[in-house]
Amino acid sequence: MRISTKGRYGVASMICLVQDSKLGDPVTILSISERLGISKIYLEQVFSLLKRANLLVSTKGSQGGYRLSMPPDKITLERILRATEAGLFEPTERSVSADASSIDSAMEEKVWNPLDQVISDTLKSMTLAELVTDVEKRQRGNDFMYFI
Repeated sequence: MRISTKGRYGVASMICLVQDSKLGDPVTILSISERLGISKIYLEQVFSLLKRANLLVSTKGSQGGYRLSMPPDKITLERILRATEAGLFEPTERSVSADASSIDSAMEEKVWNPLDQVISDTLKSMTLAELVTDVEKRQRGNDFMYFI
């Protein structure tokens, strides 16, 4: 499975948004792009998709930026990727000619449909809050200082 940069940047930027908005202030795309080392212009495209999917709300003005539209424990990875990855959730197309439809049906029933279901179930079971918790745990784990 291959997730595009829009999908990966979408997930990463949503994690940053949660971490940076702990005080409730809107977070700017510029601050996220600098933190992640991502082009601001490209990130604006990603945020446009996330906003269109009702995952973000924006505030205009000098104190403006973005906030989540709902708590992070209500946002699944499936929703983020569905917003940013148009082709990821499309059904698998037929592979062979109509003359070999039994082959295609067997592949669909035994391979493609179960794979699609496992991927969907996995993404629906993971929330943004769980990812943020894991990221913060890893960051704390890197804060140890060793003296020799």
